[in-house]
Parts: sequence; C-alpha cells; structure tokens
Amino acid sequence: MSPSFRFTLISMLLCISNIAHTASTAATTRQQYIAQWKDEAVYQMVVHKIPASITLAQGILESGDGNSRLAREGNNHFGIKCHNDWQGKTIHEDDETKGECFRKYDNARESFEDHSAFLQRKRYETLFALPVDDYKGWCKGLKQCGYATNPKYPELLLKIIDEYSLHQYDEVGKQYIKDKKIPARSGGKDTEPVATHDTAKPKGKGKHGGNKNTGDERTTINISHNREIAISANRIKYTLVKEGETLKTIAEQLDMNEGQLKRYNDLSNNANLKAGQILYTQPKRNKCKQATYTVKKSDSLWSISQEFGVKMSKIKTYNSLKEGAMPKAGQELKLRK
Repeated sequence: MSPSFRFTLISMLLCISNIAHTASTAATTRQQYIAQWKDEAVYQMVVHKIPASITLAQGILESGDGNSRLAREGNNHFGIKCHNDWQGKTIHEDDETKGECFRKYDNARESFEDHSAFLQRKRYETLFALPVDDYKGWCKGLKQCGYATNPKYPELLLKIIDEYSLHQYDEVGKQYIKDKKIPARSGGKDTEPVATHDTAKPKGKGKHGGNKNTGDERTTINISHNREIAISANRIKYTLVKEGETLKTIAEQLDMNEGQLKRYNDLSNNANLKAGQILYTQPKRNKCKQATYTVKKSDSLWSISQEFGVKMSKIKTYNSLKEGAMPKAGQELKLRK
C-alpha cells in the first residue's frame, strides 16, 4: 500500500468517524422529544391526573427539548432542585445562584415520575381540582403556585402546547381513563387488567389501614398483577408487601427503580421486607395534619415515619434528635413545625 493511498484511506476513515460522532451527538429536535416522551406523559396523566400536555410542555421548556446538561447528564427533565428532603444523587448547575444543587436520576423515567410526585405537594393541590384536561388552567396555576419565577411561564407553556398540538395527548389520556386502563410507558405495553378508582374508608386502623389518628379516606387503584395502590391519609401512594416479595420484584412489577423505593421508604441496601408492610411508591411528606404523636414501646423512628408518611429527616429536625437517637416510650414527638 503506497503512503499516499494509506493517507487517503486514513483521511476517509477519520471523516466517516467524525460524521458518525456528529450524528450521535446531534441535538434532539422538539418533534423527536415529543415522539419519545408522549407515551410517558399520557401514562403520568392517567396515573397521577396531570395533563399530558403539561408534562410534555414542561419537559420541553425545562430541558431544552432534552438537550440541557441537566437532562443529558442528570436525566433531570424538569429542573427540580434538591431541596432539603432529597436523599438521592445530585448534579450541580448555575441557576439563580452559582452551582445550585439539582436532583440526578438513573434514567429519564425517574425524572417524569418524580415530577408527578413533586406536584402532589400541598402547594399544588388546587391544580388537581381542575378538569384533568384543563391545560390552560394548569399553565396559570403552576405560576400562581410558585413552580416558576418567570412571569411569562404560563404563556411559554401555552405557546408550546398550541404550536405542537400537545392537547391531543390529553384526549388520549382521557380515553384511557374512561376505559379504566393504564397505558404503556415509553417503550412498554399497555397494562392489564383494568384499573379501578374507588373511594372507601380505611380497612381498619393502624399501620395497614391508613393513619389511625385521622380517619381520612383513601383511594385504591388496581393496576396489574393484583397489585393494589392506595393513598394514605397523608396523601401518599403506597402498596402493601406480599409474602416472599422483595424490593426488586416489586420495583419491576410497578415499573419503577429499586433505588426509588429505598429512598422513598428510608430503607437500607440489605433491608428485609415483611408481609403487610407499607411500601410508599412516592416520597413521604415533610409533615402531616396531626401535630404530635406519643411514642409506644414497640415504636421506632422508622415505624413512626412510615405510619404517618413523614420523612425521618424531618421528624429528627422537629425534635432535635441526633443521628442514631431513638425515641423513648411516652415521649411526645412533633410531626410538623
């Protein structure tokens, strides 16, 4: 092989390599982003009652069509910051101040799920009183509830929704809700059997029937494999562990990440589950309606946290408990500020 031919061949190979690299790192277009995540947005609408158009528009706006550093390196599509209650991975990015802490996820699906869980907070509860397809109301409400500081946030979302007809996916979600089915997530299959949405009083008192001290109602949703998802008195979704189940098997069944379940339930890596145990499928809250709780002999800080759906870190803070400290029987614990 002559030197000139060898040089030409190498140049051609380098050119082909550069073209391939450019193609692989090309920015995602808005149409591509919508095509990739529309199914996930519809899923979130049916399960969490957030308009699919809102989820898509927020993802588009907050992640720059999935091209922002937070989205590419942290799988964070909604710009959700760490806040004091986040115990997962983190990524830092300049925002209102330099090097702010943002949540980092193992995959983008976790980001969509956490976004829906984030909107379940009390400050956003007025949004869920709106019709499930009222995306205009949601756009205005998100700003009013303090989701974004940009005064033009509602207009920005509305422009994206109208320009790309994202409200069509709200119609898809409404049909799934009407048919009582859970749709496929991105890359998945439609879930059978049919989902049911029933409101009933808790079945008894104590750990497995909701918060025994409030008597609030709960909602149950059968989604698949006889897995019942319930809403606790503190408005948190949970399921009850069955005999022989593990975090891995439950996570796979619910199409979640095992690490999520650990974080949501303050569980260690080697934790053993017990039949009948509450397992939250979204983050516990910073407080509950009940102000205090008198500790019993059989209680632990973890069991109280699970009982009331209040994060262990918050209970420690409210009661000035040092790391490793155990509450004593008869002690009155604060469950809110």
